[in-house]
Amino acid sequence: MESKHILIISASVRKGRQSHNVALFFQNFLKEKYQVQASIADLKDYHFPVFEERLRFLENPPEQVIELSERIKQADGLIIVSPEYNGGFPASLKNVIDLYYDEWRRKPIAISTVSAGGFGGAQALTSLQFQLWKIGALTIPAMFPVPNVSSNYNDQGEPADKEGTHKRAANFINELFYWIEAKKLKQENG
Repeated sequence: MESKHILIISASVRKGRQSHNVALFFQNFLKEKYQVQASIADLKDYHFPVFEERLRFLENPPEQVIELSERIKQADGLIIVSPEYNGGFPASLKNVIDLYYDEWRRKPIAISTVSAGGFGGAQALTSLQFQLWKIGALTIPAMFPVPNVSSNYNDQGEPADKEGTHKRAANFINELFYWIEAKKLKQENG
C-alpha cells in the first residue's frame, strides 16, 4: 500500500469531552492496522479568533491558522471526529470550516460523529456533511457514528468492543482510502 497521511481533526474544545477518545482510536487504528501516518489536529490546542474572514483574505493571519492550513493541504485525506451538541456540531469546528476554503476543496473527508446518547450524533452528521459538501469537499458516503461514547471508548481511545469496532472502522477507513485513490487517479489522468 502506498504511504498515506491522514489528518484527524478532533473538533471538541469542551471540558470533559469524550469525542477526543474516538480521535485517539482512529490514530492508533490507522498506525497499527494500516501502518499509515496519522496525526491529530486537536482544535482544543488551537486558539483561533472567531471567524471574521476566510484565510486568503486575512491581512495578518495568526501563525496557527497558517499551520493548520498546511496540515490540511498536506494530508491525503481527513477524518473529522465531532460531537453533537444540541443537534449540531460545535462552533469550534464551524469556525474552522468557514476559515478555510481551498484547503477543503476536493479533499476526501470521512466523518465520525459522537454522542452521549443512543443516536451517535446523527443530526450533527447530516449538517456537517452538507456544510462540507457545500464548499466542495469530497465527503465519503461511509459514516462512523458513535453512540454512548463514554461507555464505548476509554481515555486512551481503546474501544470496549474491540472486534466489532475494528470491523466497522476497517469498512470506514477502506472507503476513505478508495476516495483518496480515486482522487489521485483523476489527478494523474487529468
